[in-house]
Amino acid sequence: MSGLRARQKADRHRRIIEAAAALFRDAGYEGAKIEAIAMQAEVSVGTIYNYYENKGDILGAIVSLEVNEVLNAGRGVVARPPANVGDALDTLIGIYIEHSLHYLSKEMWRQAMAISTQLPDSPFGQAYTALDRSLTEQIRALIARLQEIGLVRQDIDGAALGELIFNNMNMMFIEFVKRDEARIPELRAAIRRQNRILVAAIGV
Repeated sequence: MSGLRARQKADRHRRIIEAAAALFRDAGYEGAKIEAIAMQAEVSVGTIYNYYENKGDILGAIVSLEVNEVLNAGRGVVARPPANVGDALDTLIGIYIEHSLHYLSKEMWRQAMAISTQLPDSPFGQAYTALDRSLTEQIRALIARLQEIGLVRQDIDGAALGELIFNNMNMMFIEFVKRDEARIPELRAAIRRQNRILVAAIGV
C-alpha cells in the first residue's frame, strides 16, 4: 500500500506542477490563481497547500524539475563526452539552454531569479542556489573527465575553469531572459563564440 500511496502522491505533484507551469505561461505568474491550478490539476486547493505554502514554492518546484531533467541528461555527456573539447562543452551547455524554456517562460525565469535574489536565505533562495551549484559541479565534472582522457591540459585548474564557464553562461542566460525578443540560437552562438577562446587555451 505504501508504494501505491507514494505513486499517487508523485502523480499529484506532477499534475500540480504541470498545471501551474501551463497557467503561469498563459496567465502570467501574478495572474495565475491557486484555485485555477487546483482545478486544472484535478486536486483540491487544500491538497496544493498540503504540498506548497504559496505560488513561489510551486515555481521553485518547476525550476527544480527543469534543472534536474537537464542534469540527468548531462550525465551521459560527462560519462561519454565528444572527442573534442569545444564539442563536449557545446553539447553539455546546449542541453541546459535548449531545455530552459520547456517548463518555464522567460517571465517565470525572471520571477524565480527575483525571488532568489530578494530572499536568498528562504527555502526557495537556498534551493535555487543549490541548483546552480549542481550545474557548476556538472561542468567541473566534464572538465575533469576531459582531463582524464587527455583532451584538456593537466596543469589547468579544472574546478576554477568549470566555475568560470558556468558563471559566464549564467550571466548570458540572465541577459537572454531579460529580453523577450532574444532567441535560443543567438544565445547558443554567443556562448559558443566566447567559449572558443577558452577551448583554444586549455586544449592539449
